[in-house]
Amino acid sequence: MQSQQKINEWKQQYPLLQNIISLKPVIWQNPKLTEMAELPELPVSLEDMEQAESLWQRFAPYLAKEFSDAEPSDGIIESPVRKIPKMQEALNAYYHTEVHGTLYLKCDNELPIAGSVKARGGVYEVLYHAEQLAMKEGLLKEEGSYELFSKPAFKQFFSNYSIGVGSTGNLGLSIGIVGARLGFKTSVYMSADAKQWKKDLLRANGAIVHECAGDFSEAVSLGRAQTETDANAYFVDDEKSKHLFLGYSVAAFRLKKQLEEAQITVDASHPLFVYLPCGVGGAPGGITFGLKQVFGDAVHCFFVEPTHSPAVLIGLLTGEKDKVSVQDFGIDNRTEADGLAVGRPSSFASVTSEKLVSGIYTLEDDELFKLLAMLADTEGIFVEPSATAGLIGPGQVMETSYFGDYGLKEGNATHLVWATGGAFVPQADRDRFYQKGKALL
Repeated sequence: MQSQQKINEWKQQYPLLQNIISLKPVIWQNPKLTEMAELPELPVSLEDMEQAESLWQRFAPYLAKEFSDAEPSDGIIESPVRKIPKMQEALNAYYHTEVHGTLYLKCDNELPIAGSVKARGGVYEVLYHAEQLAMKEGLLKEEGSYELFSKPAFKQFFSNYSIGVGSTGNLGLSIGIVGARLGFKTSVYMSADAKQWKKDLLRANGAIVHECAGDFSEAVSLGRAQTETDANAYFVDDEKSKHLFLGYSVAAFRLKKQLEEAQITVDASHPLFVYLPCGVGGAPGGITFGLKQVFGDAVHCFFVEPTHSPAVLIGLLTGEKDKVSVQDFGIDNRTEADGLAVGRPSSFASVTSEKLVSGIYTLEDDELFKLLAMLADTEGIFVEPSATAGLIGPGQVMETSYFGDYGLKEGNATHLVWATGGAFVPQADRDRFYQKGKALL
């Protein structure tokens, strides 16, 4: 817990903090954004990304065999990019903005296995751990298909091991579903704001759900403490994990191919702007790292957080990263955006994002529901509330000096909003979210 004296010093040093503490929507441009040629050495590298992509390829036959929604893509966990011109028109009209360039949606709400961006990180880390155990036991043969992970002998072997994770919901789904399918005893420690349907879905897939009274950080702390008591247990630590981060980063390789197929140019004169909903920071941080490796300085990434959970914003603004929490500043960390309800940022992701992210903006919960209804009406696409957060990004950035500061032409920009979840939301919840959004419009 930070002292009041220290907090007062930060308020004086960073005037934006007062608006953040007052729960007003803000946009912050990162003064530490660094060109790729001048970056110091980071905890992960392009080579690490390439190795992560190789692991995804090795496990593709297994995923295609075990998960029916992964079969059409031959076990590659990927989502489409969709142009959303009607939504762009609606955003300009409703928010009185004039967003130039073209608006696209990266539909991670459609990802196989978990129906959210967390499939990239959570599934990857479980597969990585499973491969390490199997190699150590001598169960893998050179150049053999990883379909063998479906065999009873493998599932019996993994039943001797446990996996734990703390989650607000979506990360728990990704790890719980794939972990239990492999045969692990999988425990998910869910924060108080996690939705009931996510708990029910986990239990239906064979995971053990522990319901916690506190928020995300408390769920992680409890899960970490419980898991570490078992010598055969492995904890997926969303606050510190390198492997989650790398799983997310591989998205950049796939996106590059998708943009090339769509004949979308990304270079210094044709910038790519990407808007990423942000919880603890691992998913947007990993994706940003990957995009910077692939597109260099031509990509500009902005994180989005709820006004009540600006954990990464406060951590990067003050430079304290995971040493501060929103609660230190009297912010309650209560938001309908359950995947973004995080009070303290990831230590691992913050170190990497500090010099790569272009900025962060915050928005109120009501905007999430409005955007959800607008997207459904204009494009017929449903995403969960937290996944709509990036949709106002282009308008937010246009109102700053960012384009002028970097000598960019607004009309040459491609805007990509990363939709982070929604496929598994029950119909009753979909209807309730939609009706709430329509009532607010």
